[in-house]
Amino acid sequence: MNTKNDINYDGWELKYFDLSKKFRKYQFDLIKRYISGNVAEIGPGNGIILEYYLDRCETLDLFEPDKDLFLNLRNKFSGSKKISIQNKELELSNEIYDTILYLDVLEHIEDHEKEILKAFGSLKKNGYLVINVPAFQFLYSDFDKHVGHYRRYSKKDINKILLNNNLNPISLKYYDSIGFLLSLFSKITFSNYKKNFENKIRIWDTLISISKIIDIISFNLFGKSLLIIIKK
Repeated sequence: MNTKNDINYDGWELKYFDLSKKFRKYQFDLIKRYISGNVAEIGPGNGIILEYYLDRCETLDLFEPDKDLFLNLRNKFSGSKKISIQNKELELSNEIYDTILYLDVLEHIEDHEKEILKAFGSLKKNGYLVINVPAFQFLYSDFDKHVGHYRRYSKKDINKILLNNNLNPISLKYYDSIGFLLSLFSKITFSNYKKNFENKIRIWDTLISISKIIDIISFNLFGKSLLIIIKK
């Protein structure tokens, strides 16, 4: 799994997105029904989202290839008996997980199709593969490039991959309409995304309640993120 693209990705942006508590709660509310039993999360970063779902797991395997992030996770969760933290990529393990999570990770992986198949093969029957990715390639920006994103995704992109491998999603949903609009504004104005980056994240997060309303009334027609749920 190549997660470095053509730059030296160091996860600098994670500490800012970790501040987005309202977004993380919104994201968790969308995926929580699919999380139970033996769970794996691939590329958990600083482990912020797992604090929301940990009590739903019997066991939790964290696969974090980045050494510094791995060490941070090990220090942070060393006292938990249900968490195993591994400094490596997910390996194909036949039917051992009830849920596998890729939360803003697949876009960092060059051979994403191979990764999806590897994860699907590691699921138990009736298990769930939960994938969250940035949406719409036309929003691809310098930010995406500089944090190691190979691509952004549309429903069409995902459906093509899944149909080629006889996989059927039970849900494909765009969400976070405000995030979409802010990303589009930044793109068309050529604004410097690094300028006041922390404040931009805080402002976006305060608007998540509005985003949820727009998502509902627009029937999730668009959004900054795309959520994919695949059941085995």
